[in-house]
Amino acid sequence: MIMNDIQNIKKLLSEPKKIAIISHRNPDGDAVGSSLAMYHYLIQLNHTVTVIMPNDLPDFLTWMPAASSILIYENSTKKIGFKIAENDLIFTLDFNALHRTGDKMETFLKTLSIPMIMIDHHQQPENYPLYTFSDVSYGSTAEMVYDFICNLDDKQLINKEIATCLYTGIVTDSGSFRYPLTTPKTHRIVAELVEKGINHSEIHNQLFDNGSLNRLKILGKALQNLVVLPEYKTSYITLTQTELDEFNQQKGDTEGIVNYGLMLKNIDFSVIFIENKYENYIKISFRSQGSFDVNQFARNHFDGGGHINAAGGKSFVSMDETIERFISILKQEKNNP
Repeated sequence: MIMNDIQNIKKLLSEPKKIAIISHRNPDGDAVGSSLAMYHYLIQLNHTVTVIMPNDLPDFLTWMPAASSILIYENSTKKIGFKIAENDLIFTLDFNALHRTGDKMETFLKTLSIPMIMIDHHQQPENYPLYTFSDVSYGSTAEMVYDFICNLDDKQLINKEIATCLYTGIVTDSGSFRYPLTTPKTHRIVAELVEKGINHSEIHNQLFDNGSLNRLKILGKALQNLVVLPEYKTSYITLTQTELDEFNQQKGDTEGIVNYGLMLKNIDFSVIFIENKYENYIKISFRSQGSFDVNQFARNHFDGGGHINAAGGKSFVSMDETIERFISILKQEKNNP
């Protein structure tokens, strides 16, 4: 952020306000972690703060400090809409386009004249906010929130609760510190967070080692369904609604499965296709290693986007048609590099 923006935001936050913090639909560790970290920071400045997610967060994130206070927009759109409209300021975290909140919430947010502040690390941000902190060199929004607090000269306010939330966002969006955007600075920030007294072993346990038997069975089914396309250095996984229902899928149960495809030798591109018959679309997650830009691939072909090595998209045709289209795109891209 430019210095002038920082000074203006400091002035904006210098007196108590009603503030809403909103993140994207299907919130992940970075969305929830960065939002709750901002919540714990702003309440220390005597603001009245509400965290709102478009839909439910997965069980493996509900342990986080103040997670129980998060409001879910789709559970009561009218009531929560009124509550959002009462605010003086809105932070939008971990997304840069209002459609990422879902159709209903996007339509509502576009009716508001409340000033917004965006903090996000995805590519090609929209211009809806009054102030934008957008930087694709960061591996997580949580790391950006850390810098945001420091830029406002409030580093001393980072307590154990904020540190716990920031660590959660950083560790999840960095793939436990293995993704390319994990930098020396990332590790220095994490060292400072650990010094605040967080229990990083317990955080890891809550995030990664606290699943249900059905979640493991879904992983097993996904790996059974894995297909390798060696000529394209690609692997893909499918999960149908019938398969998910068989194991009583809960929100978050498919988190991270897409990464297993990259464990294979000579595979640089991994995809998972997850059928959602209740909302009539196929959710797609893309992961890559090296220089292959899955953000551009998702934007070009599947109404999505994200980062160079991690992105998402959607398909509104059947699973078979989606896979057929995906393979035809791979053939085209190989023949027309």
